[in-house]
Amino acid sequence: MTLVALDPATSAVASRPSRRGAKPRWEGGIASYLFVAGYTVLLAAFGIFPTGYALYLAFTNDRGQFVGFNQFSKVAGDYRFLPAFENIAVYLILWLVMLVVMTVLTAVALRSWVRPGLSSLLRFLYYLPGALAGVASVLVWLFMLDPSVSPAGPLLRAIGQDSFAATLNPSHLPIILFLIAFWTGAGGWIVVMYGALNNISEDVLEAARMDGAGRWKTAWHIQIPMIRKWITYMSILAFAAGTQLFVEPQLLQTASLGRVSPTWSPNQLAYVYAFQQGDFNGAAAISIFLLVLGLVCAGVLVARSDLFKLEEQ
Repeated sequence: MTLVALDPATSAVASRPSRRGAKPRWEGGIASYLFVAGYTVLLAAFGIFPTGYALYLAFTNDRGQFVGFNQFSKVAGDYRFLPAFENIAVYLILWLVMLVVMTVLTAVALRSWVRPGLSSLLRFLYYLPGALAGVASVLVWLFMLDPSVSPAGPLLRAIGQDSFAATLNPSHLPIILFLIAFWTGAGGWIVVMYGALNNISEDVLEAARMDGAGRWKTAWHIQIPMIRKWITYMSILAFAAGTQLFVEPQLLQTASLGRVSPTWSPNQLAYVYAFQQGDFNGAAAISIFLLVLGLVCAGVLVARSDLFKLEEQ
């Protein structure tokens, strides 16, 4: 056997990987900065700055003097504050539970049990109501809830809703708002959940079938757990949207000729503070209450679901 001596310098050069044609590191990363730059500017202008200004207003009075938590205690002591948050809590329970259950089950059914062509058509039909703006969807539902003109008039009269005023009873409002929100928002989330299910490897599903798992067991033990991060993401955004109800109850309040309270939701109460009472500091305090509520809920969901945990390769 013959040993060949290598010059150390030559060996080091030979073992070093060729960097011919490689771009400098800053050139590889500049595209990512350009992509996020526009969003960052908009986030600062319409997210961070307004939040900071709301914090400033919430801790000061109309003369700009620091008053600590006085604004928060003032609005929390308002007789309209607690009912507004109770109304939104009832609505959120209906909205979140039914949204998660119905969208996930529908997406699983479309992915596993329905033929691809029919599945595509149904997903398109589910998504169509989401193309309507919030105001337009409320107007459609005002027509649907009037027993005298609604196609569902016989059904409404069968359950004791003989007039438009009876249908818009304030006690019915959480259910009505849930139906409007589900009709307009569920279709888009069904499409998202369907896409998440498509990311599950067919090998995993085939292994489940070979082990004797039926469709329900496969859905419950494999498909749904594997898209739990998407379910968490949907829940966070749906919760945030639900706490910010304004347009729907405001239009229903007008349509009911004052039967529905103009401060039914916290956002409506903030509107009354700002534009009817001229108290922007109190309105800012209510907005901070909503912000903290949303952040706490999002933090709990993120912590319990490991939403930002990277999957091991």
